[in-house]
Amino acid sequence: MAQNLSYQADTKVQKNRWWILVAVGLFTFMSTLDGTIVNIALPVISRDLGITMSQSEWVSSLYLIVVCSLILFFGKLSDLHGKIKIFRLGAIFFITGSLLSGIKVNLVFLLVARAIQAVGAAMTMATNNGIITEIFPSTERGRALGTIGSFVALGSIAGPGLGGVILSQLSWSYIFWLNVPVGIIAAIIGAIVLPKDITFAKTSLDKLGTFSFALGMVTLFGGIFLGQQLGFSALPVILMLIAGVASFVWFVYLENHTANPLLRFGLFKNLDFSISLLCALLIFITNFFFNVVTPFYLENARHLAPSTTGYILMIMPVVQLFVAPVAGTASDKIGSKLITFIGLVLMLISQIGYFFCDLNSSIWLFISCIAIMGLGSGIFSSPNNSLVMSSVKQKDLGVAGSINSLSRNLGMVIGISSATTVLFAAMSHAKGTRVTGYLPKEPEIFIFGMHVVFLISIIICAITVILSGWRLFRKEN
Repeated sequence: MAQNLSYQADTKVQKNRWWILVAVGLFTFMSTLDGTIVNIALPVISRDLGITMSQSEWVSSLYLIVVCSLILFFGKLSDLHGKIKIFRLGAIFFITGSLLSGIKVNLVFLLVARAIQAVGAAMTMATNNGIITEIFPSTERGRALGTIGSFVALGSIAGPGLGGVILSQLSWSYIFWLNVPVGIIAAIIGAIVLPKDITFAKTSLDKLGTFSFALGMVTLFGGIFLGQQLGFSALPVILMLIAGVASFVWFVYLENHTANPLLRFGLFKNLDFSISLLCALLIFITNFFFNVVTPFYLENARHLAPSTTGYILMIMPVVQLFVAPVAGTASDKIGSKLITFIGLVLMLISQIGYFFCDLNSSIWLFISCIAIMGLGSGIFSSPNNSLVMSSVKQKDLGVAGSINSLSRNLGMVIGISSATTVLFAAMSHAKGTRVTGYLPKEPEIFIFGMHVVFLISIIICAITVILSGWRLFRKEN
């Protein structure tokens, strides 16, 4: 605790604390954005590199798998060697990976570049909340952490719209190269204002826990994505899925029998903490159902230009940008739990609206649903992030932030893997044969798959509404 107070007693650090928030926030935004901005470019990348739709999904999914695999490890490593040092290294990896990702060679080169980018993203995501927690005094910590949460929420939904705008004028390479100048500016700000590390933990690194968790993430989700291409009855897919489940069982066992675990399960005994995390996980799954399916609906099924698609999808982050501060202020007055419940109800309404969209429905119905979804997401995100961080003790703020980041990224990778798996399975059922991509001559097959995806999305949103409503009712009693 004394070490944390040293930052807060340092007048130079406190003078620059909001600039530190800008540097950390920019990398947080870009790291999250790159999990979503690629989705709208997948049809273009597929055509440009001569690969199938299912193969192109690896460009997005690999990034998220690597981030999820390493985020807890880098969080623990930063406790041992310094959060700011790991953050700075992450910035270098992220900028380098972004530069390489835009160079058009082939799918393998792009995937390697994305992996480098993801390592950097994991480093910055694992340390952002910890840095802010140490730098900001307790009177401003909640506001600062809420701002980081807003960067995350905005990055997670702004990708498709921003990507569409870029694609309307430039090639898909610039989706990645956009990070380079912004990243350099953020890195320069960080080099000027970020102090040296003064907080170092004296615990050991849970190497077996790190290995088992990463192995579980790679094999389980890698098996799911591979199953979309080879079929889930293929022996390599079955072996990967079994290895994934076994690795996570091993991980849970290790964490419950280790003195300094990578993940402390005791925090989940706090119901407010657990429910808030679960709601965030489910909503990020829902967002990625939307992010995966929508570009193909608007560009392929409805034949809209990428630029038009981009402008339509920008409605959601723009609405959220205006709503989020109002929701944060309202939650201070009437309580975060009621505000999050209202936001989740609006999210549910938007998913029901998507379900009724088809080839002949008015495009304004879809646009209205996007606006409602942006409104609901803006109302939900910041208050829910505050609920997560305020439901634990001050000494657990850092680990709570790491788990919060993990839940969001897990929601992203689960959303992509589930949406594509359900989409292809439903399309295959409707077609009567195995389908792994969009069928230009049979758009009704895609619409059938899209409806199944949004039906599941409705169920997921309904669960979050029930959980949030129960929490609100429980509070009132």
